[in-house]
Amino acid sequence: MLTEFSIENLLFTDFETQTNVNMKKLISLFILIALNQVLLSQISTILPSAASIANTSVADTKNWSAFSNPAMLGYVDNSEIGMQYENRFLISQLSNKTIQAAFSNRLMNGGLSFSHFGYSLYHEMIVGLDFARNFSEKFAMGLQFNYYTAYFNASNSYHGAFLPQLGLSVKLTPGFSMGFQSFNPFQTNIRTDLGTKRLPSIFSLGTEYSFSNELIWRTQIDKEVSSNYRFATGFEYQMLQAMNIKLGAYASDYLVPCLGVGFGSGQLKFELNCELHPLLGLNTMAFVKYRFRH
Repeated sequence: MLTEFSIENLLFTDFETQTNVNMKKLISLFILIALNQVLLSQISTILPSAASIANTSVADTKNWSAFSNPAMLGYVDNSEIGMQYENRFLISQLSNKTIQAAFSNRLMNGGLSFSHFGYSLYHEMIVGLDFARNFSEKFAMGLQFNYYTAYFNASNSYHGAFLPQLGLSVKLTPGFSMGFQSFNPFQTNIRTDLGTKRLPSIFSLGTEYSFSNELIWRTQIDKEVSSNYRFATGFEYQMLQAMNIKLGAYASDYLVPCLGVGFGSGQLKFELNCELHPLLGLNTMAFVKYRFRH
Protein backbone atom coordinates (compact mmCIF):
# COMPACT_ATOMS: atom_id res chain seq x y z
CA MET A 1 0.00 0.00 0.00
CA LEU A 2 1.28 3.47 -0.90
CA THR A 3 2.08 5.75 1.99
CA GLU A 4 0.92 9.39 2.15
CA PHE A 5 4.49 10.50 1.47
CA SER A 6 4.82 8.34 -1.68
CA ILE A 7 1.46 9.54 -3.00
CA GLU A 8 2.53 13.15 -2.54
CA ASN A 9 5.78 12.37 -4.38
CA LEU A 10 3.87 10.83 -7.28
CA LEU A 11 1.53 13.80 -7.48
CA PHE A 12 4.42 16.25 -7.31
CA THR A 13 6.38 14.32 -9.99
CA ASP A 14 3.34 14.25 -12.30
CA PHE A 15 2.74 17.97 -11.74
CA GLU A 16 6.41 18.75 -12.39
CA THR A 17 6.40 16.66 -15.61
CA GLN A 18 3.24 18.36 -16.87
CA THR A 19 4.66 21.77 -16.01
CA ASN A 20 7.85 21.03 -17.96
CA VAL A 21 5.81 19.95 -20.98
CA ASN A 22 3.69 23.10 -20.82
CA MET A 23 6.78 25.28 -20.40
CA LYS A 24 8.41 23.70 -23.45
CA LYS A 25 5.27 24.38 -25.49
CA LEU A 26 5.12 27.96 -24.21
CA ILE A 27 8.79 28.61 -24.95
CA SER A 28 8.39 27.15 -28.46
CA LEU A 29 5.41 29.41 -29.03
CA PHE A 30 7.33 32.49 -27.86
CA ILE A 31 10.25 31.56 -30.15
CA LEU A 32 7.85 31.16 -33.07
CA ILE A 33 6.18 34.52 -32.44
CA ALA A 34 9.51 36.34 -32.00
CA LEU A 35 11.10 34.84 -35.10
CA ASN A 36 7.92 35.41 -37.08
CA GLN A 37 8.30 39.15 -36.52
CA VAL A 38 11.95 39.08 -37.66
CA LEU A 39 11.21 36.85 -40.64
CA LEU A 40 8.44 39.10 -41.94
CA SER A 41 10.92 41.46 -43.59
CA GLN A 42 13.17 38.57 -44.73
CA ILE A 43 11.17 35.53 -45.83
CA SER A 44 7.44 35.32 -45.20
CA THR A 45 6.53 32.29 -43.11
CA ILE A 46 3.60 31.73 -45.46
CA LEU A 47 5.73 31.35 -48.58
CA PRO A 48 8.39 28.65 -49.00
CA SER A 49 11.82 29.61 -50.30
CA ALA A 50 12.48 29.07 -53.99
CA ALA A 51 15.11 26.78 -55.51
CA SER A 52 16.70 29.89 -57.08
CA ILE A 53 19.61 31.08 -54.94
CA ALA A 54 18.77 33.96 -52.55
CA ASN A 55 15.11 33.62 -53.65
CA THR A 56 15.80 35.30 -57.01
CA SER A 57 12.93 33.39 -58.60
CA VAL A 58 10.73 36.15 -60.02
CA ALA A 59 12.69 36.21 -63.31
CA ASP A 60 13.93 32.61 -63.31
CA THR A 61 12.86 31.24 -66.69
CA LYS A 62 14.67 27.92 -66.09
CA ASN A 63 12.75 26.81 -62.99
CA TRP A 64 9.22 27.14 -61.68
CA SER A 65 8.93 27.29 -57.89
CA ALA A 66 5.68 27.06 -55.98
CA PHE A 67 4.25 30.41 -54.80
CA SER A 68 6.93 32.38 -56.65
CA ASN A 69 6.15 34.05 -59.99
CA PRO A 70 3.18 32.09 -61.47
CA ALA A 71 4.13 33.24 -64.98
CA MET A 72 7.21 30.97 -64.90
CA LEU A 73 4.89 27.99 -65.13
CA GLY A 74 4.37 29.01 -68.77
CA TYR A 75 7.97 28.05 -69.63
CA VAL A 76 7.58 24.46 -68.37
CA ASP A 77 7.89 22.13 -71.38
CA ASN A 78 7.28 18.78 -69.66
CA SER A 79 5.02 17.87 -66.79
CA GLU A 80 6.90 17.61 -63.50
CA ILE A 81 6.50 16.99 -59.79
CA GLY A 82 8.67 18.32 -56.98
CA MET A 83 9.04 18.19 -53.20
CA GLN A 84 10.88 20.55 -50.89
CA TYR A 85 11.86 20.64 -47.23
CA GLU A 86 13.14 23.80 -45.57
CA ASN A 87 14.58 23.89 -42.05
CA ARG A 88 14.69 27.48 -40.90
CA PHE A 89 17.46 28.20 -38.42
CA LEU A 90 17.63 24.56 -37.21
CA ILE A 91 14.30 24.87 -35.36
CA SER A 92 11.86 22.08 -36.22
CA GLN A 93 8.87 24.28 -35.33
CA LEU A 94 9.87 26.59 -38.20
CA SER A 95 10.15 23.88 -40.86
CA ASN A 96 8.33 24.26 -44.16
CA LYS A 97 7.22 21.32 -46.34
CA THR A 98 6.12 21.89 -49.94
CA ILE A 99 4.91 19.76 -52.82
CA GLN A 100 4.23 21.03 -56.34
CA ALA A 101 3.11 19.61 -59.68
CA ALA A 102 3.10 21.18 -63.15
CA PHE A 103 1.08 19.96 -66.11
CA SER A 104 2.25 20.99 -69.57
CA ASN A 105 -0.28 21.65 -72.32
CA ARG A 106 -0.16 23.29 -75.76
CA LEU A 107 -2.80 25.87 -74.89
CA MET A 108 -2.11 26.57 -71.21
CA ASN A 109 -0.02 25.07 -68.42
CA GLY A 110 -1.51 24.21 -65.06
CA GLY A 111 0.07 23.88 -61.64
CA LEU A 112 -0.93 22.68 -58.19
CA SER A 113 1.05 23.33 -55.01
CA PHE A 114 0.73 22.86 -51.27
CA SER A 115 2.88 24.19 -48.41
CA HIS A 116 2.80 23.56 -44.65
CA PHE A 117 4.62 25.65 -42.05
CA GLY A 118 4.79 25.26 -38.27
CA TYR A 119 3.93 22.52 -35.78
CA SER A 120 1.02 21.23 -33.66
CA LEU A 121 0.37 24.36 -31.57
CA TYR A 122 0.47 26.71 -34.54
CA HIS A 123 0.70 25.98 -38.25
CA GLU A 124 -0.10 27.60 -41.56
CA MET A 125 -1.10 25.91 -44.82
CA ILE A 126 -1.55 27.28 -48.29
CA VAL A 127 -2.86 25.62 -51.46
CA GLY A 128 -2.28 27.15 -54.87
CA LEU A 129 -3.89 26.55 -58.28
CA ASP A 130 -1.86 28.13 -61.09
CA PHE A 131 -2.62 28.79 -64.76
CA ALA A 132 0.00 30.23 -67.11
CA ARG A 133 0.71 30.63 -70.80
CA ASN A 134 3.84 31.30 -72.82
CA PHE A 135 3.23 33.58 -75.81
CA SER A 136 5.75 32.57 -78.51
CA GLU A 137 8.69 32.78 -76.08
CA LYS A 138 8.30 36.58 -75.99
CA PHE A 139 6.44 36.88 -72.72
CA ALA A 140 4.43 34.77 -70.29
CA MET A 141 1.53 35.52 -67.98
CA GLY A 142 0.27 33.61 -64.97
CA LEU A 143 -2.57 33.73 -62.47
CA GLN A 144 -2.62 31.74 -59.23
CA PHE A 145 -5.51 31.24 -56.83
CA ASN A 146 -4.28 30.61 -53.28
CA TYR A 147 -6.23 29.54 -50.22
CA TYR A 148 -4.42 30.20 -46.95
CA THR A 149 -5.45 28.83 -43.57
CA ALA A 150 -3.90 28.95 -40.09
CA TYR A 151 -4.56 26.96 -36.92
CA PHE A 152 -4.82 28.91 -33.67
CA ASN A 153 -4.35 26.74 -30.58
CA ALA A 154 -5.88 29.36 -28.26
CA SER A 155 -9.26 29.07 -29.96
CA ASN A 156 -8.69 25.53 -31.33
CA SER A 157 -9.90 26.62 -34.75
CA TYR A 158 -8.80 27.26 -38.33
CA HIS A 159 -9.19 30.58 -40.11
CA GLY A 160 -8.56 31.11 -43.82
CA ALA A 161 -8.76 33.46 -46.76
CA PHE A 162 -8.38 33.47 -50.55
CA LEU A 163 -5.28 35.29 -51.84
CA PRO A 164 -4.72 35.99 -55.56
CA GLN A 165 -1.27 36.04 -57.12
CA LEU A 166 -0.38 37.61 -60.48
CA GLY A 167 2.78 37.13 -62.55
CA LEU A 168 4.40 38.44 -65.73
CA SER A 169 7.64 37.61 -67.56
CA VAL A 170 9.03 39.47 -70.56
CA LYS A 171 12.04 38.39 -72.67
CA LEU A 172 13.54 41.64 -73.93
CA THR A 173 16.41 39.87 -75.74
CA PRO A 174 17.34 36.18 -76.12
CA GLY A 175 19.65 36.52 -73.11
CA PHE A 176 17.85 39.09 -70.95
CA SER A 177 14.40 38.94 -69.34
CA MET A 178 12.42 40.65 -66.61
CA GLY A 179 9.81 39.28 -64.22
CA PHE A 180 7.14 40.75 -61.96
CA GLN A 181 4.76 39.20 -59.46
CA SER A 182 2.37 40.30 -56.74
CA PHE A 183 1.19 38.13 -53.86
CA ASN A 184 -1.96 39.19 -52.00
CA PRO A 185 -2.13 42.54 -53.85
CA PHE A 186 -5.41 43.54 -52.16
CA GLN A 187 -3.89 43.19 -48.66
CA THR A 188 -6.37 40.61 -47.40
CA ASN A 189 -6.13 39.84 -43.67
CA ILE A 190 -7.70 37.27 -41.34
CA ARG A 191 -9.93 38.26 -38.44
CA THR A 192 -10.29 35.97 -35.45
CA ASP A 193 -11.85 36.19 -32.00
CA LEU A 194 -8.45 37.19 -30.64
CA GLY A 195 -7.74 39.91 -33.19
CA THR A 196 -6.54 40.36 -36.77
CA LYS A 197 -3.71 38.38 -38.34
CA ARG A 198 -2.01 40.46 -40.99
CA LEU A 199 -1.01 38.56 -44.10
CA PRO A 200 1.93 39.82 -46.19
CA SER A 201 1.28 41.71 -49.40
CA ILE A 202 4.40 41.35 -51.55
CA PHE A 203 5.45 42.91 -54.85
CA SER A 204 8.57 41.62 -56.62
CA LEU A 205 10.56 42.76 -59.66
CA GLY A 206 13.64 41.00 -61.04
CA THR A 207 15.94 40.35 -63.99
CA GLU A 208 17.75 37.39 -65.51
CA TYR A 209 20.84 37.78 -67.72
CA SER A 210 22.65 34.93 -69.44
CA PHE A 211 26.35 35.60 -69.99
CA SER A 212 26.48 32.18 -71.69
CA ASN A 213 24.70 28.84 -71.55
CA GLU A 214 26.73 28.05 -68.42
CA LEU A 215 26.54 31.31 -66.45
CA ILE A 216 23.33 33.12 -65.40
CA TRP A 217 22.95 36.23 -63.24
CA ARG A 218 19.69 37.13 -61.49
CA THR A 219 18.58 40.12 -59.43
CA GLN A 220 15.41 40.82 -57.49
CA ILE A 221 13.73 43.54 -55.41
CA ASP A 222 10.88 42.66 -53.04
CA LYS A 223 8.60 45.03 -51.17
CA GLU A 224 6.22 43.87 -48.48
CA VAL A 225 3.91 46.84 -47.95
CA SER A 226 4.61 47.11 -44.20
CA SER A 227 8.29 46.07 -44.24
CA ASN A 228 11.62 47.13 -45.64
CA TYR A 229 12.77 46.57 -49.20
CA ARG A 230 14.60 43.32 -49.84
CA PHE A 231 17.43 43.28 -52.41
CA ALA A 232 18.80 39.99 -53.75
CA THR A 233 21.26 38.83 -56.36
CA GLY A 234 22.68 35.47 -57.38
CA PHE A 235 24.84 33.66 -59.92
CA GLU A 236 24.29 30.14 -61.23
CA TYR A 237 27.15 28.35 -62.98
CA GLN A 238 26.84 25.04 -64.80
CA MET A 239 30.17 23.53 -63.78
CA LEU A 240 29.54 20.07 -65.23
CA GLN A 241 26.78 18.55 -67.28
CA ALA A 242 25.21 17.07 -64.16
CA MET A 243 26.26 19.67 -61.59
CA ASN A 244 25.83 23.39 -61.02
CA ILE A 245 26.87 25.73 -58.22
CA LYS A 246 25.04 28.84 -56.99
CA LEU A 247 26.28 31.87 -55.09
CA GLY A 248 24.30 34.90 -53.97
CA ALA A 249 23.16 37.19 -51.18
CA TYR A 250 20.15 39.22 -50.10
CA ALA A 251 19.78 42.21 -47.82
CA SER A 252 16.95 43.74 -45.85
CA ASP A 253 17.82 44.47 -42.24
CA TYR A 254 20.91 42.27 -42.56
CA LEU A 255 23.17 41.01 -45.35
CA VAL A 256 22.65 37.26 -45.76
CA PRO A 257 25.12 35.22 -47.88
CA CYS A 258 23.73 32.22 -49.78
CA LEU A 259 25.34 29.15 -51.31
CA GLY A 260 23.81 26.29 -53.27
CA VAL A 261 24.54 23.26 -55.39
CA GLY A 262 22.44 21.30 -57.84
CA PHE A 263 22.69 17.82 -59.33
CA GLY A 264 20.81 16.54 -62.34
CA SER A 265 20.76 13.15 -63.99
CA GLY A 266 18.29 12.63 -66.79
CA GLN A 267 14.80 13.46 -65.57
CA LEU A 268 15.73 13.79 -61.89
CA LYS A 269 17.10 16.98 -60.33
CA PHE A 270 18.21 17.75 -56.78
CA GLU A 271 18.93 21.19 -55.27
CA LEU A 272 20.47 22.13 -51.92
CA ASN A 273 20.63 25.78 -50.76
CA CYS A 274 22.02 27.27 -47.54
CA GLU A 275 21.74 30.76 -46.04
CA LEU A 276 23.65 32.14 -43.07
CA HIS A 277 21.72 34.85 -41.25
CA PRO A 278 24.05 36.86 -38.96
CA LEU A 279 21.45 36.95 -36.17
CA LEU A 280 19.30 33.84 -36.55
CA GLY A 281 21.81 31.36 -37.95
CA LEU A 282 21.64 28.70 -40.66
CA ASN A 283 18.71 28.19 -43.01
CA THR A 284 18.78 25.10 -45.26
CA MET A 285 16.52 23.98 -48.10
CA ALA A 286 16.50 20.71 -50.07
CA PHE A 287 14.47 20.33 -53.27
CA VAL A 288 13.97 17.33 -55.55
CA LYS A 289 12.17 17.41 -58.91
CA TYR A 290 11.21 14.75 -61.45
CA ARG A 291 10.34 15.67 -65.03
CA PHE A 292 8.24 13.33 -67.13
CA ARG A 293 9.03 12.58 -70.76
CA HIS A 294 6.84 13.86 -73.57
